[in-house]
Amino acid sequence: MMELLTQPGAWIAFLTLTALEVALGIDNIIMVTILADSLPEDQRPLARKGGLALAMIIRIALLFAITWVMGLQAEILAVLGQSFSGQDLLMLGGGFFLLAKATHEIHLNIEGGGHEEQAKATATAGLGVVLSQIVALDVVFSLDSVITAVGMADHIEVMIAAVVVSVVIMIAMIRPISRFMKQHPAVKILALSFMLLIGVTLMAEGFGQHFPKGYVYAAFGFSLFVEMLQLKIKGKKQTAESAAA
Repeated sequence: MMELLTQPGAWIAFLTLTALEVALGIDNIIMVTILADSLPEDQRPLARKGGLALAMIIRIALLFAITWVMGLQAEILAVLGQSFSGQDLLMLGGGFFLLAKATHEIHLNIEGGGHEEQAKATATAGLGVVLSQIVALDVVFSLDSVITAVGMADHIEVMIAAVVVSVVIMIAMIRPISRFMKQHPAVKILALSFMLLIGVTLMAEGFGQHFPKGYVYAAFGFSLFVEMLQLKIKGKKQTAESAAA
């Protein structure tokens, strides 16, 4: 273990993997934030931090169970000439859940009467239910990142260190992101639309149609950049109006 600290290659792999895990964890942060919002206010911080902590434990466990992860790519089912592996079925299930959850949240935020429905959802949703949903989805989100980590680093110690550091960074990021989304409903709708896209790509992956997620991240990044410009312009306009008054 100690000799790894003196190997430049190990440090390069660690920094690269950490950056990759944080980048791939953006959808995870958004997912955890949206799911935690269905809870009472006092339980949301625990759900966010607990969800990401569970994500870290799951990814480390999957690193040790990489043989099982690779085995998920073997065909286990064929329907109408279409073969499905364990990973495909996980992708389909996760994609369907994201589509249903994002559509439901968009409905609550836009359609009339959404506040009443949200109150009912908050009353019925428990911390355990939300955490179980986070765990189930994180298994889906973790498969690609775990396989990528194994391909990029030779030492499991480096992989685990990158996962731990990336989760610590995401825990530090999630509260300001959650606050920002709450202050700007348009950004939350944009994030929900991003989750719809992720759901579609997961289902496409489940049917064996590879769709590079980089396109989805690029589209989301551009839309977010435009929204930030609009917020900046709106802020300047409000400042000018206040000064004139």
